[in-house]
Amino acid sequence: MEGLLFQPPQGPLFLRPRRSKLAPRILTRPHYIPSKSIKTFINATLSKPTAEIPPLPTSSSSSHENPLLSSTLSSPPHRANKVSSNSLQYPSGYLGAVPERTVKDGDNESIVNAMEYLTNILSSKVYDVAIESPLQLASKLSERLGVRIWLKREDLQPVFSFKLRGAYNMMAKVPKEQLQRGVICSSAGNHAQGVALAAKRLGCDAVIAMPVTTPEIKWQSVERLGATVVLVGDSYDEAQTYAKKRAEEEGRTFIPPFDHPDVIMGQGTVGMEIVRQMQGPLHAIFVPVGGGGLIAGIAAYVKRVNPEVKIIGVEPSDANAMALSLHHGQRVMLDQVGGFADGVAVKEVGEETFRLCKELIDGVVLVSRDAICASIKDMFEEKRSILEPAGALALAGAEAYCKYYGIKDVNIVAITSGANMNFDKLRVVTELANVGRQQEALLATVLPEVPGSFKHFCELVGPMNISEFKYRSNLGKDAVVLYSVGLHTAFELEEMKKRMESSQLRTYNLTASDLVKDHLLSDWRQIKFSG
Repeated sequence: MEGLLFQPPQGPLFLRPRRSKLAPRILTRPHYIPSKSIKTFINATLSKPTAEIPPLPTSSSSSHENPLLSSTLSSPPHRANKVSSNSLQYPSGYLGAVPERTVKDGDNESIVNAMEYLTNILSSKVYDVAIESPLQLASKLSERLGVRIWLKREDLQPVFSFKLRGAYNMMAKVPKEQLQRGVICSSAGNHAQGVALAAKRLGCDAVIAMPVTTPEIKWQSVERLGATVVLVGDSYDEAQTYAKKRAEEEGRTFIPPFDHPDVIMGQGTVGMEIVRQMQGPLHAIFVPVGGGGLIAGIAAYVKRVNPEVKIIGVEPSDANAMALSLHHGQRVMLDQVGGFADGVAVKEVGEETFRLCKELIDGVVLVSRDAICASIKDMFEEKRSILEPAGALALAGAEAYCKYYGIKDVNIVAITSGANMNFDKLRVVTELANVGRQQEALLATVLPEVPGSFKHFCELVGPMNISEFKYRSNLGKDAVVLYSVGLHTAFELEEMKKRMESSQLRTYNLTASDLVKDHLLSDWRQIKFSG
C-alpha cells in the first residue's frame, strides 16, 4: 500500500509526537535535569516491506570466562551493530530466532556456571520483599484455545511487577558498608519501583534516574517508596548515562535492570516457583523479553531441572532486540525501538542475558500491538485485572503460538509480568483490542470527488456494520474515507474488498498499529494518499 503516509500539517512526511504533560509540571523540581537532546520527529511510514537481513561482521571479542564472578559493568566496551527491527519479521505465533547451540554436553565451564545459577536461585532472599505469586488457570481463554493456559501472576507483587526480585537479590548481597553509601539505578518505571522498595527494606538511600517521558503514575509511585527521583533525558540511554556517572562520583552502587548475575538469579525464582506449582507435564513457558533478565533467569533454572520444557520469549514486532541478536549470533542494537510496550522497549539486550538465552531458550515469538491489546482485554475478562502492555506480552505470544501451530490439550504458562498501566493509555488499548481479536477491521478507501461517488461507496459496503467513519476531502482531488467495520467472518471482508476493486476504488486494509505511534492515537486528518 505504497503512498499511505502520515503527514503533519507542515514539513516533511513525519509525525510530530506530543510532548508529555509531565515535563512542564516539574520544571521547577530541584531534581529535574533538563534534556540535552529532544527527538523532534518520528517517522511513521506505513507498510514497509520486510527487508533482507544483511550479515553482520563477526565479533573478535570472546565472552568472559566466568560471568558469575564479575559484573557486566566492568566488561570491555561493546560496540553493537545497529539494525532495524523491520529487518527480521515473521508471522505472529511463529517460533523464530531459534539459537544455534554452541555449548556441548559435558562442557565443564557450562556445567559449573549452571550449577552456580541453580544453587543461587534456590538460596535467593527475594522472599524478604516478594511473594510467591499464584499460578492461575485462565479458564475462559483455555476453553477458547483448546489448551490449558496458566497465568503466573507477577502483576500481584507489591510493586505490581516481577522486577523487585532481581533488584532485591542483588542489593541484599552488597556489603553493608557499601550499601550505606546508597544505590542508584536508571529505569522507566518497574525496575525503579523494585529498587526503591528494596532500598526501603534494607534501610539505604536510593536515587532513581528516569526519562522525562516516564508516566506520572510510575515516578510518583517511586517517590512514595522513599527514593529520590531524578528526571533526566528523553530516553532510557540518557538516564542511564547520568546514573552511572553519578554512581562513580558519589560512590553509589549502580543496580542494573537486567544484565547482572545476581539480578538474573533473582528473576530466576519465578521459574523455580512454576516448577514447584505446576502439576503435570508442561509444554512451554512464555516470557516477555526486554533486556532478557527474566527469561535468562527462568531458563537457567527450568532447563536444568526440566529440560524438556520449552522456554519461549515474546517480543513486540517493533522491539525485537533479542530475536535479532539470536538471529545474528551476537548482540545488536536497534536503530529505533517501539515504545508502546514501554516495559520491554530496549534497544540492546544484556551481555550475560544474551549468553544464557543463546544457550538455553527455544526461540522468540513476535506479536503486534493489536495482539497485545487483545490480551489485555482477555486478562480483564478473565481475572478483572488490567495489565500493562509489557505485562500482557507473554499471554499474547502464547495465544498466537497455539493458534499458529494448532497446539491442543497441553499445559502452557504465560508470565503476566506487570500491571503498572498508565491510565491515559487505556483509550488506545480499547481502540486496538477488537482489531487484535480480528473482530473489527480498519479500512481506507480512496473516492473520486465527483457527485454520486459516496452513494456508490455506501452501496458497495452493503450490510456490513460500520463502527467508525471519517471522510476527508483532499483539496479537490480524491477523497479519503477511513472507517471501521465489524466482522463475523474474514469472508465478509474479502467479499467487500472485491466489490470495491471491481468498481476501481482503491481500498487498503490497515491495522490499528498503523494509526498509532508511541501509544498516541493519530489524527485521522494527518493521513494522506499519494501516487
